[in-house]
Amino acid sequence: MTQAQARTTGVRISTRKVRLVADAIRNMPVTKALQLLSTTPKHGASILLKTVKSAVANAVQKGADEASLQIVGIEVDGGPTLRRMHVGSRSHMRAYTKRSTHVRIIVSDMKTEKKEEGKKMEEDKKGETK
Repeated sequence: MTQAQARTTGVRISTRKVRLVADAIRNMPVTKALQLLSTTPKHGASILLKTVKSAVANAVQKGADEASLQIVGIEVDGGPTLRRMHVGSRSHMRAYTKRSTHVRIIVSDMKTEKKEEGKKMEEDKKGETK
């Protein structure tokens, strides 16, 4: 089973906005995920699209077939938060935060995984008959 991953760190977008799109492509074949991300009108979709393409390129570099890749895991975590101030009413300072996100996507070659599962099942059957 060929697994590959890609990381994107410190992206200046809220984690909540990226998770909204990430939940839509979780456990999806890569080809369907790329189509969905390219047509989704969210800023988080463009970030995930770049990361998925990078993970696919890493898997192909390891010798996996691009057509059989599937997204196995997506981790969307919060990154460092920038604290900023602006002037509120009556010249009081009001604090706000600019959040950032870390994204990690893991893809796996499902054809190879199915073959390995088939071999394990055959071995189990052989062991039961003896």
